[in-house]
Amino acid sequence: GIMELAKNEALLFKYGSGTGSNLSTLRSSYEKLSGGGKPSGPLAYWAFYDKVAGIVKSGGKTRRAAKMDILNVWHPDILHFIESKGKEEEKLQIIVDNGIPYKDAQDSVNYQNTNIAVRVNDAFMNSVEKNTEWKTIPVHNKEMANLMPSFNSRELLMKIAESNWKCGDPGIQYHDIINKWHTCPNSTPIEASNPCSEYMFIDNSSCNLASVNLLKFLNKDETFDINAFNSTVKIVAIAQDLEIDNSCFPTEKIAENSHKFRPLGMGYANLGALVMKLGLPYDSDEARATAGAITALLTGKVYETSTEMAESIGTFEEFEKNKEPMLNVMKMHRNALKNIDRNKIPKSLESVLDEAEKTWDNVIRRGELYGFRNSQASVLAPTGTTGRMMDCDTLGIEPEIGLVQTKFLSDGGTLKIINNSVEPTMERLGYKKSQIKEMLDYITKNETIEGGPHISEEHLPIFDCSNKPEERKRTISYQGHLKMMAAVQPFISGAISKTVNLPKEASIEEVYTSFVEAWKLGIKSVTLYRNDCKKWQPMNFSKKNLEKEVSKPVRRKLPTTCFSKRHKFDLVGHEGYLHVGMYEDGKPGEIFIGMSKEGSTIGGLMDAFATSISLNLQHGVELDSLVKKFKNQKFEPNGLVYEGHPDIKTAESIIDYIFQFMEKEFLSNEIKLGEKKEEIINNTSEVFGNSEPAKFCPCGEKMTKVNHCTYECLKCHFQDKAGCGG
Repeated sequence: GIMELAKNEALLFKYGSGTGSNLSTLRSSYEKLSGGGKPSGPLAYWAFYDKVAGIVKSGGKTRRAAKMDILNVWHPDILHFIESKGKEEEKLQIIVDNGIPYKDAQDSVNYQNTNIAVRVNDAFMNSVEKNTEWKTIPVHNKEMANLMPSFNSRELLMKIAESNWKCGDPGIQYHDIINKWHTCPNSTPIEASNPCSEYMFIDNSSCNLASVNLLKFLNKDETFDINAFNSTVKIVAIAQDLEIDNSCFPTEKIAENSHKFRPLGMGYANLGALVMKLGLPYDSDEARATAGAITALLTGKVYETSTEMAESIGTFEEFEKNKEPMLNVMKMHRNALKNIDRNKIPKSLESVLDEAEKTWDNVIRRGELYGFRNSQASVLAPTGTTGRMMDCDTLGIEPEIGLVQTKFLSDGGTLKIINNSVEPTMERLGYKKSQIKEMLDYITKNETIEGGPHISEEHLPIFDCSNKPEERKRTISYQGHLKMMAAVQPFISGAISKTVNLPKEASIEEVYTSFVEAWKLGIKSVTLYRNDCKKWQPMNFSKKNLEKEVSKPVRRKLPTTCFSKRHKFDLVGHEGYLHVGMYEDGKPGEIFIGMSKEGSTIGGLMDAFATSISLNLQHGVELDSLVKKFKNQKFEPNGLVYEGHPDIKTAESIIDYIFQFMEKEFLSNEIKLGEKKEEIINNTSEVFGNSEPAKFCPCGEKMTKVNHCTYECLKCHFQDKAGCGG
C-alpha cells in the first residue's frame, strides 16, 4: 500500500492533478514491528513521496507537483512532523549562503515539494484552552500506549506556530469542524484534503474545479447581474457533472468513488477586486457581508441545479445512505444566512441576499423531494493560473497581495503585475484625471498609495493589501483575513484555499493566536505566510527584494581543461575564428573571437565582446536569451557567407553570424524547433499539396515549394513565383 500510493500519486501528477494524503495510519517510530526492530515512521516515507513529487512535474510541464501531506495531532511522531520543514529550511539557507544556486540547494534537502498540515480536533483545542497535557496514541501497538510521547498542548501549538513563522508550514486543519459539515458521514469520515486545502472529502475521491470571475457580473451602476450569474453557475455545474462521466481516473477506487459521490467544486475569483471597485475595504463588515451573500447564492444555485438533475436522471449513488445528514447540512447552510447583516450590504447589492434566501428555500424543498445529484457543490480554490487567464486582478477569495508585484517564474524570468482595479476605483471615488495620473505614478514607484498625493485618509483602507510594503505601515491584519474566511465558510461545501498573509515583523505569538481564532470562528483550515520567511519566494513586493534576488548571481567557471569547438567563417571576405569552450554537459561557457587582418581596433572590440558573452554564460544567462538579443543585428560587413556553417548562407553582421552559429550548434530546443518546422511544412502540404525542398531564400533559410507555382520561406515568409515563370 505504501508503494502503491507513490505510483498513484505519480500518475496524478503526470496528468496535472494534485494529491493530499493523511500519513497518520503509518506506524509511528515509537512503536515496534511484529518481527522485531524499530519502524521507520511516517517522515521516512514522506521523504520518499516528496522526492517522487519532485521528479514528476504536474502535467508533464514546468510546474512543480501539487502535494499535501497531513498528520493527526494525536500521532506519536507529531512533533517531528511539525519541526521537519523548518529544519530543512535552515539547511537550505546554509547551503544557499555558501554559494550553491537555489534550485540545486533545494533539490538536496527534503520536503520541498509538499505542503503540510497538522489535523487537530476539538479535544486538542480544548486542551489548549485549558492548558493541559496532550497524550499521543499508538497507531498499531495499543499495548504501548503508556510509552507514547505526551506534550503540553499549548507548547505543542506554539511549536506549530514557530515552524509556520519560519517557513510557512505547517498549516492547520480542524477535523471536527470539517466533519460537522460533511454531507456523507454515513459512508466514511473526511481525513484529508487536496494540496491547497479547499477540496475536503472522502479518501480516494476527486473533484473537478471551476471558477467564475465575479467582476464580470458587476454592472456599471454597481448592481450585480443576478440573472447572468445564476445562468453561468447553472451551466457550469451541469458541465462539471457531465465531466465526471467523461473523465479518466488513475485508479479504479478513485473512479468508483467519483461516480458514487459526484462531488463538484464550483468557486470564484476576483473578490478582492470586486470589493475594491465597490469602494469597500477588504477588512470591513461591508465587504464581508457582500462576500457572504454572493457565496451563499453561488453554492445555493449549484445545489438547486443538482436537485434538478436528480429529478431528471437520479441522485448520486450514496445519497439515500446519507440523506438525513446531507439535508441537515443543507439546513445549516440556509440558517447561516441569518448571520449576514443586511444593513452592511451596499443597497445596490441587497438583491443578491434576497436571491440567496429564495434559492436556499428552494434547495431544501427540492432536496427533500428529489435528493441531490452531487454530494458537494463548491470550494474556494486559489485560481492561480486560471485567474490570470480569466484576467483577474485578485485570485480566489484573496485581497490584492500588493498593488505592484514582481513574480519570479519557473524558467527564471520575472513578471511585473499591476492591479487594474485601482484606476477605476479612483474614478468612482471622484478623483480628477490629473490627480489619478499622479497617484498611479506614485504607486508604480512606491508599490503603495500610502503617503501619496491627493489620496484622502478615509479612502486609504480601500487600497490596503495583504502584504505591507517596506517603510510603510498599512496592511490587512490577520484578523481581517480570518473574518473574511469566517464570513463565507458557512456557504462553502468544501473549504477555502486562502493564505493569511503576515508582514515580516509579525511575531510567533500572532501566528499562535491566528490558529486559535480560526478554530473559534468555525473555519475548516488555515495557513499563514510571513513575508520573507523563506530564502526564496515566488512573489515579491518591493524593489529591494527584487534587487536582492537578482544582484547576487553565482558564477560557474569552466574547468581548467575543457572540450571546445573551433569554427572558421568568412563573411563577404572578412575571415574569423570562433572558439567555444564547453561544460561537461556540452553547454557553452565561454567564447573567443579572432578576426584575421582586421587591425587592433576590430580585434580588441571583438575580444571584449566575447569576454562579455562568456561572463553572461557563466553567470547563468541562457543562450537562447542571448541569441534573441544579438541575432539579426545589422551593420557592415554583411552579406553572403563564403565559408562557414553549411546552413548559414547570409548574415546581417559578424555578430549575427556568430549567434546564428551558436543557435544551430548549441540550443537544446533546436530539435523541437526543427520538429515544429516539419509540422508547419506538413500542415502546409495538406493545404497546398505536396511540398518539397527548394532553393535558398535571401535570408539564408531553405525555401519550400508550397504549390505548383510558389516557393515560400517559412522563416520570413518571402515568396518566389519563379516556379510559374514569374
